[in-house]
Amino acid sequence: MSDQFVSSRTWAGFCAMGLGMFMAILDIQVVTTSLPEIRSALDIPPDQMSWVQTAYLIAEVISIPLTGWLTRMLTMRGLFTIAVAIFTTASVGCAASTGFASLTTWRVLQGFAGGTLIPLVFSAVFLLFPKNVEPVATTIAGVLAVLAPTLGPVVGGWITQTYSWHWLFLINVVPGLAAGLVGLFCLPRDHSNFGLARAFDWIALVSIALCLAALEIGLKEAPHRGWLSPSVFAVFALCVASGGLFISRTSRASEPIVDLSALLDRRLVVGCTLSFLTGIGLYGSVYLMPVFLSFVRGHGALRIGEIMLVTGVAQLVTAPLVIRAERRINAVVLTVIGFILFGLGLGLSAFQPRDADFDEMFWPQVVRGIAIMLCLLPPTRVALGHLPPERVPNASSLFNLMRNLGGAIGLALIDTVIWTRAPEHSRILLARLMRGDLDAARAIGIPETFLSGPLPSPDSPMVQAYVRPLLERAGLAAATNETWAMIASFVLLGPIILILSGLGRETASITKS
Repeated sequence: MSDQFVSSRTWAGFCAMGLGMFMAILDIQVVTTSLPEIRSALDIPPDQMSWVQTAYLIAEVISIPLTGWLTRMLTMRGLFTIAVAIFTTASVGCAASTGFASLTTWRVLQGFAGGTLIPLVFSAVFLLFPKNVEPVATTIAGVLAVLAPTLGPVVGGWITQTYSWHWLFLINVVPGLAAGLVGLFCLPRDHSNFGLARAFDWIALVSIALCLAALEIGLKEAPHRGWLSPSVFAVFALCVASGGLFISRTSRASEPIVDLSALLDRRLVVGCTLSFLTGIGLYGSVYLMPVFLSFVRGHGALRIGEIMLVTGVAQLVTAPLVIRAERRINAVVLTVIGFILFGLGLGLSAFQPRDADFDEMFWPQVVRGIAIMLCLLPPTRVALGHLPPERVPNASSLFNLMRNLGGAIGLALIDTVIWTRAPEHSRILLARLMRGDLDAARAIGIPETFLSGPLPSPDSPMVQAYVRPLLERAGLAAATNETWAMIASFVLLGPIILILSGLGRETASITKS
């Protein structure tokens, strides 16, 4: 392949891979908006409803680190075609489900297939394109990866209101068929290595599956049951024990299913750390905005999606600028700028008032939309751009796994802060109300007309019925602001880590030489 020319066939194959990844990421968000409708239609108990999502996420996080091994065995073309076929078939199965068990089973298949599509696309950037085209391909992959969570709520809300929950899954069929066929005919035809299957380490597979599944379940349950509760402690203990067994097995294997020796590369380790922090900020912000807009502002899924489109528009506008910047500015410098901007955009939301809406959320979203592209694209080059082709698939799996784990841990911390701090804020406001504090009454949203005369007794049942929801919303708004500040502080660790790593000086000296 010429350093200056990439065939239209290669671009078609890569775009098909990008479409598959976009479907897999979008599927998580569009389903979230319709969980109540799905629960009602299939008569799912309320306490089991979240498992429709958790099953997908657990399967996804297990498959991501296996993508490198599967690529070596099946080739990039073979794995992509099989994964898209399974994902599309499982989508039809989800739409045809008649109960909780069948829906969860199909969601596991969906998640496992979808999880391989994400690192596959980022591997393809460095396997299919010459150096001068890599920034364009990275930008396309990055835009699709971050645009899907942004568009998810509005797409899911529109589909639910216009059609039925079944179409949340059926919309995957036509794109899935198209992506699979284009990928089959346009991606490079390499030789499969089925000999790897004969030496497959099933004990390592079971141990990594147990480790990551236990971690996901523990993070899901910890905010509600308590981080030190016996059940959560047992799940985390299983995670540590199975993780230790996995490390022991793979470190001695000649053909490990996940090559952990890649983590001896300092640039990859720094890149994985940055990917972890990006996951906290990206998934945390996409989660926090619907929580605030739904529970505090009372908006529906469609309106929430419309407000969150600001981030997506900012990403699209920024993408071509990032391509140009990557050709002129050191990737480490761009990454430092991106993480500082991302932390600023998250921190701005920590000061939003209880009645914040589109106008108050506009500029923080713009800043975050610009920053996300700088936090995703240049760090990918920092982590993977220097590796030889045979090491890229495995390294890409680890890099993308860390972003998902960052999101999972970030969401668990967010839930812990919100659901422990919100009642505390409500109690403080109630105590102030009991003392006749007019500022507290205004803070929770009691109309001024009620405050002009003598305040009624807070002990009155009618007053309590009216005030309790106001207190709960005000407490949740205050806790949400604290959570924005928390994830901003995590993201701002990125520039510090990069500066201390010394990678900026290394890349600068390489460029000069």
